[in-house]
Amino acid sequence: MPDYTRATVSQLADFDTVIDVRSPAEFAEDHVPGAINCPVLDNEERIRVGTLYKQDSPFAARKIGAALVARNIARHLDEQLSQFSKSWKPLIYCWRGGQRSGAFTHILREIGWSARRLEGGYKSWRHHVLVNLETLPRQFDFRVVAGPTGSGKSRLLEALAARGAQVLHLEELAAHKGSVLGNLPDVAQPSQKMFETRLYSALAGLQPERPVFVEAESRRIGALRLPDALNTAIHDAPCLRIEASLPARVEFLLEDYAYLCTPGHLPEQLERLKEMQGKERILHWQTLAGAGEYRALVVELLRDHYDPLYARSQQRNLAQLEHGVVFVTADLSPAGLQVLAGQVLDELRPAA
Repeated sequence: MPDYTRATVSQLADFDTVIDVRSPAEFAEDHVPGAINCPVLDNEERIRVGTLYKQDSPFAARKIGAALVARNIARHLDEQLSQFSKSWKPLIYCWRGGQRSGAFTHILREIGWSARRLEGGYKSWRHHVLVNLETLPRQFDFRVVAGPTGSGKSRLLEALAARGAQVLHLEELAAHKGSVLGNLPDVAQPSQKMFETRLYSALAGLQPERPVFVEAESRRIGALRLPDALNTAIHDAPCLRIEASLPARVEFLLEDYAYLCTPGHLPEQLERLKEMQGKERILHWQTLAGAGEYRALVVELLRDHYDPLYARSQQRNLAQLEHGVVFVTADLSPAGLQVLAGQVLDELRPAA
């Protein structure tokens, strides 16, 4: 007979709310998109019960754990879950679909809600993500936006998306601009697991019959790495090359990285380039930054660091770079990027 207290990953859309009952730390590392966190054990309680399980006995741990779980479920019923009517259909999951989600599901069903727990818990969701990241990238017609640093590639993707094009915005998903100085202010990168969940969700929402624009990226974006299948799909895809004038690129970078242009912040960030550029050159760049000579600094960074690095990496990472359609521009302002987006889409339209 079917077990009507359980559900699978394929049934996620059938539920009104997905509830992750793992600890806040587990939830923060990764979770099913859209899930809410109602932990039956907080971070400290989970450590306490786990330690008791190993050092004393499973029975002692379960006895303490049951009391903590009961108190926490009662609190969630009083707070987050008090608003729901009898017709509410929640799906509950923990790490493996075991005792934590089982206890929560049992109580909700006893109240009268049509609650189920996710078979296999978070581990089944994680398996679903990894399997799909091996197959989904092969289904899409990627068009890779290439161009040296400061060419406005990410902003061009946003302009294309605004015109209705399909876009996979890797830097947005990774919360990083891709370069050595690409950390975003006051925004931490997601965990590798969360990044992969975001990638899967983005890919699952795309239509295979339409092209998908994606920025040329190396295998790593900050601390995160692209899944092999996606990296291969991007490497093999047709390219379009942005050739922007140096003055346009400098102006774009001065605006796009304005948050770095502070005397107390940028010199420290430039230290990260010392291994590649040497102490003497970094000291010179730090002197320019300290004097507020940001325009001269950006010109030198492009000429001596980013452009040579781009020339080496893109030839290696993009098989079809040399055959890509070239788009020349001297305007990377928001209006200029909108014009460029129109040119890109016009180029892709089939002839009448």
